[in-house]
Amino acid sequence: MDFIFSTGSLWSYGIERCFELAARAGFDGIELMVDQRWDTRQPDHLRRLSDQHHLPIVAVHSPFAPSVPGWPPDQPGRIQESVKLARALGAQVVVHHLPIRIGWIQMQIGSKSLPLLVPGWDMGKPYCQWLERDYAELQKSAGLALCIENMPTKQILGRRWQLHHWNTPQEIVRFPSLTMDTTHLGTWGLEPADVYPRLNGQVRHVHLSNFDGNEHRRPETGRLHLDRFLALLARDSYRGVVSLEMLPDALDAGQSDDRVVELMAASLSQCRTWVG
Repeated sequence: MDFIFSTGSLWSYGIERCFELAARAGFDGIELMVDQRWDTRQPDHLRRLSDQHHLPIVAVHSPFAPSVPGWPPDQPGRIQESVKLARALGAQVVVHHLPIRIGWIQMQIGSKSLPLLVPGWDMGKPYCQWLERDYAELQKSAGLALCIENMPTKQILGRRWQLHHWNTPQEIVRFPSLTMDTTHLGTWGLEPADVYPRLNGQVRHVHLSNFDGNEHRRPETGRLHLDRFLALLARDSYRGVVSLEMLPDALDAGQSDDRVVELMAASLSQCRTWVG
């Protein structure tokens, strides 16, 4: 089983530095998180980095930012552009999110920008319609796996809020290929090893990180029994890759590169031990 590094784990760093640190830590490849920066979306530059550091770009994560310069403004358009980028890079997977089911506007209060919910506005409705009408055709023509990702819930005033369409194990299996995100399951109080058998063999990609009340912790630190989950994948002869997708603070971003690589390598080593 191959373990790759999501550049989203160090989104506050330049993309070239992400490749360098992942190579030093011993990862098998890269999941490219596409964002507003052109360096994350230029195939020639990315192929040079891949060749230089001997790290294939195995997966491309479609951007979820509302505005990406030079790319379509809508989610379906961004997914289609991500497919083109993935083909140019030889990636086998494109990851994208479930549609959000709420609406908000950004309110500027002094120097702070705050979201204001708009009751009755479903921002994700056009995206839902595209998924129901046109998604299957793109899957047939893409030549790679389009893997839709389960999303977190949010605790607000002691209540768990469902913010996305089709975001339960029973509903998400309507899509043929899935990205299973372990920390997002943790926000629901679910164990990945318990959910995985309920997904009908449709998991083609995994985002691995732990949950301790905060999302995207290092795999070995948190409440989730990821050792059980990885052992289950190994026993099930899982054929996809496992992408370590953390947050910069979990890797002590901003400290020395040696310290960041030390934590990356420790997490990678622990995952390989669990699989063994």
